[in-house]
Amino acid sequence: MESLWQATDHPVVFPQLKKDATTDVLIVGGGMAGILCAYMLQQQGADYMLVEADRVGRGVTKNTTAKITSQHGLIYDKLNSEFDEDTAKQYLAANQAAIESYRTLCKNIDCDFEEKDAFVYSLNDRQTLEKEVQLLKALGFDAALCEPTVLPFETMGAVNFPHQAQFNPLKFLSSIVQGLNIYEHTMVRKVEGTVALTDYGKIKANKIIIATHFPFINQHGFYFLKMYQHRSYVIALENAPDVHGMYVDEAQTGMSFRNYNNLLLIGGGDHRTGKKGGNWQELRDFAKKYYPHATEKYHWATQDCMTLDGMPYIGQYSGGTPNLYVATGFNKWGMSSSMVAATILSNMVKGIETPYASAFSPSRTLLRPQLAVNAFEATVGLLTPVGKRCPHLGCALKWNPYEHTWDCTCHGSRFTESGELIDNPTTKSLNDK
Repeated sequence: MESLWQATDHPVVFPQLKKDATTDVLIVGGGMAGILCAYMLQQQGADYMLVEADRVGRGVTKNTTAKITSQHGLIYDKLNSEFDEDTAKQYLAANQAAIESYRTLCKNIDCDFEEKDAFVYSLNDRQTLEKEVQLLKALGFDAALCEPTVLPFETMGAVNFPHQAQFNPLKFLSSIVQGLNIYEHTMVRKVEGTVALTDYGKIKANKIIIATHFPFINQHGFYFLKMYQHRSYVIALENAPDVHGMYVDEAQTGMSFRNYNNLLLIGGGDHRTGKKGGNWQELRDFAKKYYPHATEKYHWATQDCMTLDGMPYIGQYSGGTPNLYVATGFNKWGMSSSMVAATILSNMVKGIETPYASAFSPSRTLLRPQLAVNAFEATVGLLTPVGKRCPHLGCALKWNPYEHTWDCTCHGSRFTESGELIDNPTTKSLNDK
C-alpha cells in the first residue's frame, strides 16, 4: 500500500548516526515540519542537526493529500467563539503567511505546485457557512459563499478561499533536503534534559525541537491527554472529473476532493485510531455510485493528531522545559501547519519573536470538552483485558483487519502484524524488551 506520492518518489539517502554528537539545535523527526525547520535554520547559518528514525518524509508526510491552505474546515468561527477574534486573526495570518512561503519556495522547485481555490461545503447546514463567511469578512479576508456545481451531490453551499495551493509533497522535500545536515535510521529513544539518547550514542544539544508527529516525552506537557489520533483514507481515481479546486466537508466524517494530474483524490472513511470507520470501502462505494467509469490507481491511509481546541501545539514543550520545543497536533492540516511550525520554532530557538506565536502556545488551557473524552478512552484502553498492549503507556491494542495492523485506541501507536513499530508515540516495537 503506497501513496501516490511515494510511488513516484526518488528519495535522497542520508547516513545513519553511529556515534556521539554535539549541536546547538537538534531536530527530532524528519517529516515536513522537521525538514522545514532544518531548512530555515540552515538559511540562518545556525548549527543544527536533524535525526529521523526511518527515512525523511516516509512517516505521515508521505500520506497527506497535500493541500496548502489556510481554510481548515470552519475553524475561524470556532476560534472566535472559544478564544476571541484576535486569536482567529492570528491563526489566519500565520497560515496565509505559510502559503506565501510555499509559493516563494516552489518557484524554483519542480513539485507540481498549483494555485487552487479551496472550498468547505456542507450537506445540511447553510447557517454555519454564513457565520464563517461573516467572521472572515470581519477579519478582513476575501471569503465568499458559493454554490459548488462540480461535486456529484447536492450541498447547502460552500465557503470559498481564493488563491490557495496544492503540490506533490515528496517532490518538494526531495529538493529542499539537498545539503541539509540529516541522519536517517537514527531513532531517539529518550531525552534527558537536552541530551538525546539513540541506540548508538548521545546527542548533546543546547535546544531540542520534537517534530515526531506525536510527542514521545510523557513526563512533560501532558500530550497523551491533550491529543488523540485519527485515521482517514484516500483513493486516487483515473477517468474521474476535474473538480477545479480543493473541497472538504465541514463534517469531520465527510469527504475531501482534489485532483493531481489525471487523477481525482477522494479522502474520507474517518475514525479515531483503534475504532471502526468507513475506511476504503466507504470511498469505493461512493466512487462506484458517482464515478462508475473510473478506475482506482492508488489507495492509502493517513493518521492525524487532533488537539483539544482545533489548533496545533507549537512552541515550548512545557512550562518547565525552556530549551525543549514541540510541533504537533496539526488536525489534518499538516502542510500549512508544518510551515507555521517551522517559522515559529526556527525563530524561537534563535531568540526571534514571531507575531502570531502566542496563539499556538502548547501551554494554553486544557479545559475543553475533548479532554474528558480522551481521558475516558485512555481509561477504557488501560482496563481492557487483552493480550497485546502498547509499550507507550500500556493501553490495549486492537486488530485492524483492513490494514492488518495492531492499533492503540488511546494514543494511536501502530504496529505490524509481527509487532514492528509503524507509528509513534511509542519508540518501541512490541517485541522490544
